[in-house]
Amino acid sequence: MVHDKTTDMIIVAFRGTEPFNADDWSTDLDLSWYELDEMGKIHGGFMKALGLVMEKGWPPHIDDDRRSLAYYTIREKLKQKLNPNNETRFMVAGHSLGGALSILFAAVLALHKETWLLNRMEGVYTFGQPRVGDKKFKEFMELQLRKHGIRYLRYVYCNDMVPRTPTDDLTFLYKHFGACLYFNSCYKGKVLEEQPHKNYISLFVWIPRFLNSGWELVRGFILPLIKGPEYKETWSLIVLRLWGLGFPGLSAHNPHEYVNATRLISRRIYHQLQHHRHPWKTINGCLK
Repeated sequence: MVHDKTTDMIIVAFRGTEPFNADDWSTDLDLSWYELDEMGKIHGGFMKALGLVMEKGWPPHIDDDRRSLAYYTIREKLKQKLNPNNETRFMVAGHSLGGALSILFAAVLALHKETWLLNRMEGVYTFGQPRVGDKKFKEFMELQLRKHGIRYLRYVYCNDMVPRTPTDDLTFLYKHFGACLYFNSCYKGKVLEEQPHKNYISLFVWIPRFLNSGWELVRGFILPLIKGPEYKETWSLIVLRLWGLGFPGLSAHNPHEYVNATRLISRRIYHQLQHHRHPWKTINGCLK
């Protein structure tokens, strides 16, 4: 959590999955549902990572639990930092698992009817975020975001496998919502309702994904020559890209892709996003 004094904005950032953290992988792979009558069904692993205590559920307050639970800790710190008499606002952001926790943080605030905090929330910005809930949860959150004027934007880079999981099909029933700011492998962006090829498992796109992984490996050597030395890739990233040739979509999830995408995004798209609360409803046609 950091307070940017120049814009008077507090940024809450949730970290993504650490490659060698077993607890993080256990969270990601826990596909059990946690159901709330008002909200619908939600990814159980993500809810536990945010602070859900199964024997207690989501009470508005936990006074006797000595563990530092993310949701309750962050909520109380925000209440301390957001002076009721000034104009300070806050935004929530995260990559991968952190993106899932970001939108679920807003969801639990709505569940607890934390209206004052929701009205001070500028937006939720996620990068390579997986799906987190079913259709009922999607509808619940669309209502809450609209009610409190909260911008929700999902950044998706090209063939990143994580935003395409868990799958949106008759088996898993997960749904995305909010505007999708999609970037191709040349970092050209457009606003969509859903990323192309919405599910990762698809035989029809495996060959294009493989070819694209090869292009990304080559691009890593070309981009610094065009844009400058600050775009030079590390050897560890080059190795990851080589792995991506055998597992297309893996290297595309690297935070480096999202850093480049936000640095190289067209000013026109940022201008359009700044003037539209729900850009996917108004400018989708002109960007395709």
